[in-house]
Amino acid sequence: MRLAFALYKYFPYGGLQRDFAAFVSELLGRGHDCRVYTNSWQGEQLPGIDLRLAPPSAGSNVRRNRRFLEWVRAGLAAEPADGLIGFNKMPGLDIYYAGDPCFLDKALQERGFIYRLGWRFRHFAAWERKVFDPAGSTEILLISASEARKFDRHYHTPAARMHLLPPGVAVDRRRPPDALARRAQSRRALGLGQDVLALLFVGSGFVTKGLDRAIRALAGLRAAHPDFKLHLLVAGQDRADRFALLARRQQVADAVSFLGGRDDIGDLLLAADVLVHPARSEAAGIALLEALVAGLPVVTNSVCGYAHHVEAAGAGLVLPEPFEQGALEDALARMLRSEFRAACRDRGLAYAEREDLYSLHRTGADLIERFVRRKQGNGND
Repeated sequence: MRLAFALYKYFPYGGLQRDFAAFVSELLGRGHDCRVYTNSWQGEQLPGIDLRLAPPSAGSNVRRNRRFLEWVRAGLAAEPADGLIGFNKMPGLDIYYAGDPCFLDKALQERGFIYRLGWRFRHFAAWERKVFDPAGSTEILLISASEARKFDRHYHTPAARMHLLPPGVAVDRRRPPDALARRAQSRRALGLGQDVLALLFVGSGFVTKGLDRAIRALAGLRAAHPDFKLHLLVAGQDRADRFALLARRQQVADAVSFLGGRDDIGDLLLAADVLVHPARSEAAGIALLEALVAGLPVVTNSVCGYAHHVEAAGAGLVLPEPFEQGALEDALARMLRSEFRAACRDRGLAYAEREDLYSLHRTGADLIERFVRRKQGNGND
């Protein structure tokens, strides 16, 4: 098949981008031609893809989005593809991968009336409706049951077009036989003493993922529990300036390390003692499951689509909404007790053995093939 993919921006450390790369690699491995339309590409190019970079475009995000769609349509008119798979919401998709939260739900819950009168809201709401319109034809690949319920509540998309996928944890995130040796080596490289309790924050998009909440929790814990030697490791591609300033104001700058985007997340999961993920919005949260399968206890909150796996496994603590800073600090204090951490680790590893947390991209690729064949008239449901 000739498959076209549309993605506004690729960089190697975003969760959506990693899923995109995994899907493309899976479909390339099945012998399909994969053409990628994008505004920008950071990092190494995926081997085997036909990469098309949009002409530079100034102006607002809304204008850039419209120009991008016009450019994609022109490209497909000149060189037709058998199916168009989108990783951002836009009109005309055959298949949409719902890696982002429901825009309309967020706008109604978190924004005021004046915002919803603006052109930005109208643009993103209209393009989301084009994807989920009950009268539309876009097939939707979902990664979160909680987000699926939001889309259904707002758009009443037919259930036959909504396809919930299993998670897609990379196999190399699973706890290896030499975990203890790798933990010791990674902690030495990070300068962590044996008596240091390391909190790990993973995510690109520091505001959305709640890094400020994690830094304030670190400060609160140091004040309330001076016997704990704590250090916060921050892994993710985003601007750190304002968060470094917050750490200084909270008097914990000496206990926060900004590590940038990383290719060694597996080693960081082994080096740390707790994953802290107090997100403001999170369609899924693959970091939660990566921690779980590595044996790293988790403290997160219920807005994350994959938080229910943490609860089902007993692999950590899930805070209810609305978020309370004191509740996060209390949960971390409880988690830092060694006996509880060990129990969470063992329960998480047992869950990782018995549940399918790994087949998202294989299952999704099966569905993409099925939907494109149906469009071609070569397959049936």
